[in-house]
Amino acid sequence: MHRHDTAPPGIRRSLEALNFFMADIQAGLGPFLGVFLLAHGWKSGLIGSVMTIGGIAGMLVTTPLGALVDGTRRKRLYIIVPCICVVLASALVLGSQAFWVVAASQVASAMASAALAPAIAGMTLGLVRQAGFNRQMGRNQAFNHAGNMVGAGLSGLLGWQFGYPAVFALAALFGVLAIVSVLTIPPAAIDDRAARGLADKDEGSAQASGLAVLLDCKPLLALAAALLLFHFGNAAMLPLYGLAVVDAEHTDGPGFVALTIVVAQAVMIVASLVAMRLAEQRGYWLVLMISFLALPLRGLIAAGCIAPWGVFPVQILDGVGAGLQSVAVPGLVARLLDGTGRINVGQGAVMTLQGIGAALSPAVGGWIAERLGYPAAFLALGGIALGSIAIWLACARMQGLRAAS
Repeated sequence: MHRHDTAPPGIRRSLEALNFFMADIQAGLGPFLGVFLLAHGWKSGLIGSVMTIGGIAGMLVTTPLGALVDGTRRKRLYIIVPCICVVLASALVLGSQAFWVVAASQVASAMASAALAPAIAGMTLGLVRQAGFNRQMGRNQAFNHAGNMVGAGLSGLLGWQFGYPAVFALAALFGVLAIVSVLTIPPAAIDDRAARGLADKDEGSAQASGLAVLLDCKPLLALAAALLLFHFGNAAMLPLYGLAVVDAEHTDGPGFVALTIVVAQAVMIVASLVAMRLAEQRGYWLVLMISFLALPLRGLIAAGCIAPWGVFPVQILDGVGAGLQSVAVPGLVARLLDGTGRINVGQGAVMTLQGIGAALSPAVGGWIAERLGYPAAFLALGGIALGSIAIWLACARMQGLRAAS
């Protein structure tokens, strides 16, 4: 069994390749779904609603899947099966744009994607253990954002040249390469006890519910509440901004959405590496506060700059917020729950509350945009995120959080 704080370089390269190729399939169609449905006559309110249905489905299974990841010795399987399911579910939308077909696709895709984050976090912890986790997660996320950037750029180019079927084909190719990458990681290299956050002498149990884990750890509950409000404001911002500009400017849908993703992901690569070092030097609290501050400013800029050039300030701020959180959130959860044997249950519980906010966001934002206009939607979403800042300021002196940071 693996007992070192760092995995051999070859295994770490496989893990980083997995994060790179997984990026293009992790969110299914993501923002491309909105402009695809808009081109087929859907309105923003209905588009937001179908995204919310998928988000709710993913939210409901995230914590149970985290518990399963804690308990399983087949962590690679929790990456291989979701990769296959996301590609197949996304392909359904090509065949039919009927509401319930699209809704079923989003449900299946969201449920499969929900397994990927705790599986990657658990596998990483099992490979490098607690001492190497923060640094390796920073590298994981840098490769993940690079994969998103490359995938989005290629999707935009292929979608412009060959239409939306080419976007699905690219996602399928990335899915195959992700599976190949994870198969190059030997199961014996993953320390299943370390992956759960167990010390060598502990037996532990992975059977605690996500709610019990949250209630037992008040700093974790504060983190989850702040992330719920952040993602309530954040999740709909990118798809709505893409719809707003495409609707107003009649620009190329796939190309513009690809540009929004490329800009954000390029910033996220840098932000994830900065987060890794800032967390080591100043702690996780400051990293997360900076990420929360970025969203209200993003909402203000989006409301005032519905134009193709506005993608740069809007998505640079998205990159700052998401890039910092992609490293700080799993790192802080792993630190808070170290020694409990319930790290992935905790990751799932935090993601569940985060998912509640993300699930509500498209429907609320979409209907506000349809009734009051896109600027009102951006201001409302940015305003909701102010709650994250208030919660995080209130818990700045919380003992458990200060110790973990």
